[in-house]
Amino acid sequence: MGESKKPESRSFWAYLSLFLLLLGAVVILLPLGVVLLASFAPPGATSQLGLQAGWTLVNYQDAWRRGEFLLAFANSTLVALAVTAIQIVTAALAGYALARLKFRGRQALLLIVVATLVIPFQLLVIPIFLVLKWGHLINTYGALILPTAVNGFGIFLLRQYFQTIPVELEEAAALDGANRLQILWRVMLPLARPALVTLFLFTFIGEWNDLFKPLVFTTRPELRTVQLALAEFQEQYTNNWSLLMAAVAIATIPVVLLFLIGQRQFIRGIATTGIKN
Repeated sequence: MGESKKPESRSFWAYLSLFLLLLGAVVILLPLGVVLLASFAPPGATSQLGLQAGWTLVNYQDAWRRGEFLLAFANSTLVALAVTAIQIVTAALAGYALARLKFRGRQALLLIVVATLVIPFQLLVIPIFLVLKWGHLINTYGALILPTAVNGFGIFLLRQYFQTIPVELEEAAALDGANRLQILWRVMLPLARPALVTLFLFTFIGEWNDLFKPLVFTTRPELRTVQLALAEFQEQYTNNWSLLMAAVAIATIPVVLLFLIGQRQFIRGIATTGIKN
């Protein structure tokens, strides 16, 4: 009797879990669906979702032209790629050193790196601004790249992932005559691909969605990023919901597509990080 009830019980919990996951997906995706429907609504439509009047792409054309998003996209892409590249390099070097090298103060240094994760960037904005002003970097790309070029999260992420890689692989490479940098480049980094993709997605999406740095450190129109252009667009077209939702979709679609492309490696990187202390 007990054995016959177990499959039914497991089936019930499986269906319940599936239902809760679907419900959560609907709750999360519903705002995005409303944004997309509203962005396709014709100008002057009685229904903001355009369900009765039909759909059109004219809002996307007008939003792209009026918001001058081409320059903003170029700036955001340049800044996001530059910050991501520097973070990957610094995180790989520091993470490997903290994971494998034995030196005095290693644990203390690791604690300092982890402690930086709880310090909000806004708390450091005044000293960062003064340093950038001293270096004549205000209103330059350097002001958008350098403040977040190194991040404790990336260092800790790669350090934890490197800990999951067997030491025997490094020892075999060392017997073949490889030095530390060659081991890192030829052995560790290829095996840490999921963690690198995870760091790339986190950093790129974070920089793409960042409004604080361009708002505080720049005033030149030619340095406008996507989020700053979107904020200015919102001030001008607050009452035109269809046009505004089209601008929001334009700013959101690139990072959504990027996440969909790298989601498999992202999930693997998160799942396998932190196995070892």
